[in-house]
Amino acid sequence: MRAFEKTVETAKPFDQAVAAVESKTAEKGFRVLHTHDVAGTLAEKGFHREPMKIVEVCNARFASEVLERDVRASVMLPCPIAVYVEGGKTFLSTLLPSAIADFFPGKGIEPIAGKVEDAILQILKEAAA
Repeated sequence: MRAFEKTVETAKPFDQAVAAVESKTAEKGFRVLHTHDVAGTLAEKGFHREPMKIVEVCNARFASEVLERDVRASVMLPCPIAVYVEGGKTFLSTLLPSAIADFFPGKGIEPIAGKVEDAILQILKEAAA
């Protein structure tokens, strides 16, 4: 079975890791559409957990190309990058776009997913450093 996600640990504190993801996203030609404070939202409902945010990132050109090939791929857009604390350590985790392409065989999404995946993995690597 092919990996569907990539997770890396960072020595950065949580807030610095979130800021690094947002900064590196812009450097790679992507845009942060929204940053969800998952832990904050859950806390409002009485469910407490360690810090967690999901940063939604997008590149309009790549998103448009994917949607032209199969609009149903929209259910997997934009690309999420989770930043969370577990056991006192900070992690960055993302869904691999190549795994998304597997759900739409024969649509020609693979080359686009490969380019997006390269950029997303660079964002993870550089944000974690």
